[in-house]
Amino acid sequence: MQEYFEVGQIVNTSGLKGLVKVNLFTDDIEKFDKVLIEKNKQLIEYEIEGVRYHKNQALIKFKGIDDIDKAETFRNCYIKVKRCWEEELPEDTYYIVDLIGLEVFSDENEKLGVLKEVYPVPGGNNDVYVVETNGKDLLLPAIGDVIKKIDIPNKKMIVHLIDGLM
Repeated sequence: MQEYFEVGQIVNTSGLKGLVKVNLFTDDIEKFDKVLIEKNKQLIEYEIEGVRYHKNQALIKFKGIDDIDKAETFRNCYIKVKRCWEEELPEDTYYIVDLIGLEVFSDENEKLGVLKEVYPVPGGNNDVYVVETNGKDLLLPAIGDVIKKIDIPNKKMIVHLIDGLM
């Protein structure tokens, strides 16, 4: 399993006092007191002093980054957190990074392909899993009638193909 999760990318600075603009890959950066910034293939731990939001980006102030010059050195760096810093997920909930690459089998033990993407459906109640099958994509709704078993340790997913999916 992946030890670190990317939660954002620093794309620019904001103002003169060390704020950075971040494109977030998480729905709640404020649940973390500290993060790791990957710079020159090294992870540097920083404490988050404050977060504001502006135009679909987070403006983050890190302790120790107090001027625009230092903030500028982090442009295009990724922000990560350790897996162990994340909250425990509810039952039948998974990190997307753990799902990508699972081998997908029908409930009749026919190999269908490999899970290559997960699309959240805006305003929808479920995601859509994209399974690469012989050069074509099979779209599966992430609902209990279709997704029967997810076995992360064995990198396997069992699905039931209801009428109209293939």
